[in-house]
Amino acid sequence: MAGLWVLGEVTADGTLARISTEVATFARTLAEAAGQEVAGIVVAADPTAAATELATYLPRVLALSEPAAAERAWSMVAAERIAGILEPDTQEFMFAGAGPDGRDLAGALSAMLGWGVLANALGATWTDGGPVVEMSVFGGKLKTTSRFTGPKGIVTVRPNVVTAAPAAKHGEVEVVQATGDLRQPVVRTVERVVEAGAALPIEEAKIIVAGGRGVGGPDGFKLIEEIAEALGGAVGATRAAVDSGWIPYGQQIGQTGKIVKPQLYLALGISGAIQHKVGMQTAETIVAVNRDPDAPIADFADLVVIGDLFAVGPALLAELRARSG
Repeated sequence: MAGLWVLGEVTADGTLARISTEVATFARTLAEAAGQEVAGIVVAADPTAAATELATYLPRVLALSEPAAAERAWSMVAAERIAGILEPDTQEFMFAGAGPDGRDLAGALSAMLGWGVLANALGATWTDGGPVVEMSVFGGKLKTTSRFTGPKGIVTVRPNVVTAAPAAKHGEVEVVQATGDLRQPVVRTVERVVEAGAALPIEEAKIIVAGGRGVGGPDGFKLIEEIAEALGGAVGATRAAVDSGWIPYGQQIGQTGKIVKPQLYLALGISGAIQHKVGMQTAETIVAVNRDPDAPIADFADLVVIGDLFAVGPALLAELRARSG
């Protein structure tokens, strides 16, 4: 059996979730440095497509077909099947994405097996037979390193802390048959609702134009949307803007929203509070427009324009449109 396992999450259309490609890269890099074996596990009604894609990142992937995953909440079903695969007397560590499904599965698996959980990992090294995990705490104000007291544990990895990179060689997919009945309580899925929005998820956008309290209201976000469209990017927001009802929650960036890593992050009317910073601080280039020269965002942005966004924004938009015209 492998020493390190990667949970492969499956999207509604049967493909591999983007976060799992990042986690696979994270765990594979750690395994190579530590001289450990690493493998993936995909549990789904039809795991074929996701397992095949995960094998481009890992040397070995177990594909377990479980029909119950199609009509019931996935995390508990997957956790029970995975628990049946893991060996009770060997050193094993499970790596999963720190998204909704990964967190649910980590909790369920921890309860079933008694394994500890280290959440929201930013990085990891291997020391004395186990991972030493770097984590962000207190809303990103501090970073800590922790390790498991025993030879087993679960690590959830924050989105966008690594860039997914396929392995040099395509791995093998091994089909595994589920055995025994599911005994844990499961939740039946009665309806799926797909949120209408941009074609590209904000977590995958290379350019993000985000607005905060300084935008002033939903009408102010029309300017944000126009600039994002001119740049070919996505629209983001702070929690203050979301809580005010100016923009949907799905576009919130920060501690209680999405974690993003674009090439360009254009922050308009955003003060840069720590809760927002933790969601976008890994952007390659951060450009801020703010009237307050002492706003916290000035301490970490690459470029700060001191001015009214309703003066700077239209000027920027006009220049963008002139260049594309």
